[in-house]
Amino acid sequence: MRCVTSLPYAVKEEEHVWIPVSDGTRLAARIWRPVSSDTEPVPAVLEYIPYRRRDLTSVRDSIHHPYMAGHGYACVRVDVRGTGESEGVLRDEYLEVEQTDAEDVLAWLAEQPWCDGGTGMMGISWGAFAALQVAARRPPSLKAIVVSSFTDDRYADDMHYMGGCLLSDNLAEAGTMFAYATCPPDPALVGERWREMWRERLENTRPWALEWLRHQRRDEYWRHASVCEDYSAVNVPVLASSGWADGYSNAVTRLLENLDVPRRGLIGPWSHKYPHLGQPGPAIGYLQEVVRWWDHWLKGAGHADNGALDAPVLRAWMQESVPPSTSYEERPGRWVGEPDWPSPHITPTVLPLDAHRIGRPAETADGRAEETELTVQSPLSVGQFAGKWASYNAPPDLPYDQREEDGGSLVFDSDVLTERVEILGEPTVELELSASEPVAMVAARLSDVAPDGRATRVTYGLLNLTRLGGHEADPEPLVPGRRYRATVRLNGVAQAFPPGHRIRLSLSTSYWPLAWPPPRPVLLSVYTPASTLTLPVRPTAESDEVYGDPFGEPEGAEPLRTTQLTPPEQRWRVTRDLVGYESALEIVKDGGTVRFDGIDLTVHRRAWERYASVADDLTSARGETEWTMEFSRGDWRARTVTRQVLRCTEEEFLLDATLDGYEGEHRVFSRTWNERLPRDHV
Repeated sequence: MRCVTSLPYAVKEEEHVWIPVSDGTRLAARIWRPVSSDTEPVPAVLEYIPYRRRDLTSVRDSIHHPYMAGHGYACVRVDVRGTGESEGVLRDEYLEVEQTDAEDVLAWLAEQPWCDGGTGMMGISWGAFAALQVAARRPPSLKAIVVSSFTDDRYADDMHYMGGCLLSDNLAEAGTMFAYATCPPDPALVGERWREMWRERLENTRPWALEWLRHQRRDEYWRHASVCEDYSAVNVPVLASSGWADGYSNAVTRLLENLDVPRRGLIGPWSHKYPHLGQPGPAIGYLQEVVRWWDHWLKGAGHADNGALDAPVLRAWMQESVPPSTSYEERPGRWVGEPDWPSPHITPTVLPLDAHRIGRPAETADGRAEETELTVQSPLSVGQFAGKWASYNAPPDLPYDQREEDGGSLVFDSDVLTERVEILGEPTVELELSASEPVAMVAARLSDVAPDGRATRVTYGLLNLTRLGGHEADPEPLVPGRRYRATVRLNGVAQAFPPGHRIRLSLSTSYWPLAWPPPRPVLLSVYTPASTLTLPVRPTAESDEVYGDPFGEPEGAEPLRTTQLTPPEQRWRVTRDLVGYESALEIVKDGGTVRFDGIDLTVHRRAWERYASVADDLTSARGETEWTMEFSRGDWRARTVTRQVLRCTEEEFLLDATLDGYEGEHRVFSRTWNERLPRDHV
């Protein structure tokens, strides 16, 4: 990234500003704005998240907010109530109070003498959720939004559930927020009140996994703040982006298809990162795109012809074939553009499945397609090389070589390709099947198989077969042995398959630990040729060859200075014990100890996760998380340690959790939870 030190406007920073909301709570903000805005008001852009603007996101914030402020905007970074130095308690994600607080903040911004009355919202992940959700509430000052790595559907397309299957990221994200929601504010800003504020957080926080496990089907809890419930509620222009390695690769195209506002979509090869910091690369000049978007929609007539709407509706990175790896510095490929979405260029190509092959089915003597019954009952080891639901690119968390996974799966291979095949969109698998148990799931994986046999996963999808009536319907147990029709939607992707390679579809009855396994082992029967794979095939257009790099080099302001005092540790380890037959995935994300030089604050953050099972005992599945968060300055030191263990029987989930708070070495708070929650056809 190129650090830009000369910007059109000189920038001033207000490190700590209190913003009052309607119930009297004060939210903590940091503001960057042009010096000239004292006399010449400018639009305001809000980023609103719970991840601590003072320290934990301060480096990232320092790259893009001063950059945009230097282009003529008041950029405001606000911590959600109960986080950072903001007052109150954070009890769950995307609650009504969070959204009304955001509306209050936007109203406050619009009234400031340095603001011209117009606002925008931007963010990645939680910040993008917030921007999209608040846009649907139509606050009067909001004129446009910029969102990255987000979803419009909190049940069907978030880290909690996928295709009605419980994701292990449900536990992992609950561990993250258990840690973040219980951190102390900084005494340097709130004074002696820090202890009272911290105590309030410790006493009123519960493990969020408890609430998320109480809602195992799409109910009103998930409908709240899911913009897909009413796309027409969004009436401001939207610039949306994500990455193919992210868990949120689908919402961009859904917005393009369903919103009736000016909109543009951008999907690169990235993990869960802003595009100007994108990994795997190439990162792009995203902030230039964002400034152009703001200029067009927030600054009015003088910027109406700045090219913000000249780009195709969707720009996507068409990924070339690569060997399997758990991380990539760069993904080779090219940018392609689509004038609309759904694209008129893409042809859904239906390929029948035959006995372990994709393509023309075998025929009987009288010319009819011959039916074949194929069966699979996957070992629990299938899924250990699946990577994370969403790649964060640290530690390496992309899927590895799929050949070992395929050994426990039902595999269908195409013939060796004689011509290049490119796909853009969501592949689907239509299955005629039966199952031996009333609760069952299927995981479908699409892979690129090289001539030497190495298999790189391209995309995948999950379906809980008790949800065949759709997420809106009540789950229905399967009748063992009865035939059903099931559609498995795979995550959207742009991928090229070169000549000499094969396309592989793999089906399994479990995908642990990415998804929680069913209560009992399932023998799944798949019937061909009534089962099919549909690929969104995109012909290579000559215009794509000259599309080139439409973005340029990534730019940003100079990052905030920090000093690494102790080294970070990253670990991703799969182990198998051939005596006790336990298999486990252990993940360590330890940032080491970092000093934020400008405020003399030292922070240590460590996350540990472990997912284990014994042999093929599905009820032995066990997930654990532990987070340590420590903040210190001089004689002040505060630390939280949060732990969760999720286990199961055939009928229940069992969650044990602990929260400990320390001042120095003295434990000042401790609480334990032990709760049982019924399994709801999961």
